[in-house]
Amino acid sequence: MKIFRLLSLLLVVLLASCLNKKKSADTGMPGNESRYVVLAYVTSWGVSTPETSCLTHINYAFGHVADDNKGIRIDNEPRLQMIVGLKKEKPSLKVLLSVGGWGSSRFSEMAANDSTRTAFAADCRRVIDKFGLDGIDIDWEYPGSGTAGISFSSADKENFTLLMRDVRQAVGKDKLLTIATAATGRYYDFRAIEPYVDYVNIMAYDMEEAPFHHAALHCSDMTEEWSCEKAVAGHIAGGFPVQRLVLGIPFYGHGTNEAPESLDYRHIISIDSLYSRWDSVAQVPYLVNSKGTVVVNYENAQSIELKCRFLHRQGMLGAMYWDYDSDDEMGTLRHAVYRGVMQLP
Repeated sequence: MKIFRLLSLLLVVLLASCLNKKKSADTGMPGNESRYVVLAYVTSWGVSTPETSCLTHINYAFGHVADDNKGIRIDNEPRLQMIVGLKKEKPSLKVLLSVGGWGSSRFSEMAANDSTRTAFAADCRRVIDKFGLDGIDIDWEYPGSGTAGISFSSADKENFTLLMRDVRQAVGKDKLLTIATAATGRYYDFRAIEPYVDYVNIMAYDMEEAPFHHAALHCSDMTEEWSCEKAVAGHIAGGFPVQRLVLGIPFYGHGTNEAPESLDYRHIISIDSLYSRWDSVAQVPYLVNSKGTVVVNYENAQSIELKCRFLHRQGMLGAMYWDYDSDDEMGTLRHAVYRGVMQLP
């Protein structure tokens, strides 16, 4: 009798295993989707419908601190609703509202005051509930800095920590709270914010100006100081766990001389008057003119593959990129990110 019961139990376990495998095969979703983050920033001014099969998370850009410093103003709400609607075709997809961006102001004023800070945090929860979001991403560029032409204060770093505390309390433990950080990591008290933040998106791009690489994996003769490797190391040294760090990858390049200062990847690959070169130390591509002068520094599928190998060696959570619409029509870069993070052939 006991043998019969054991055999019956074993049969149930085997059937359950087969059903789980069939479900995985039917959806085409690798098991790694529950382990890693592949995040695209999708803009309010974009027109595309993101391909959800190569994403786990979307950060909708942007919301902003409201004029009264007590809430959130969202750009192009109908597009945000459309993006959230993608969860119907992929229920596992996480959609967050990213609040901030380059030149987005009023963070310093809002975070400096207990009443406005708590009101803003409460509005984060309201927005999550209204739009069916999975969380909030804070993209304050940057606490304590006026580089982007916004107001700032010497108390911003401490107030940023208080903001993380208040937003976490308002949104609860069941929703995501993430931040986008400068590659240098100098504007944040990582040890203090660690209890409140789920993961950190490192903006490991725009680190240097052309003709130097702006997103080199490692330092080389074509960098001045910064690289992805140094950015990640700085965040870890600052006190944030490596397994909750997400590496940022640019889908655009920087030009100099005869090229525009900023170019989307989809436009870079259409340039036929320049010549492709590879920096084997920095592990990124660049373009030169007929005289050998550097014109464009950018990213391609090969450099993305190497960045993904790096983040796995480091034990990081995954990768994010800015921005979805800068890719080409075939999705060359976004598919490279997904394959690399999910460790697909």
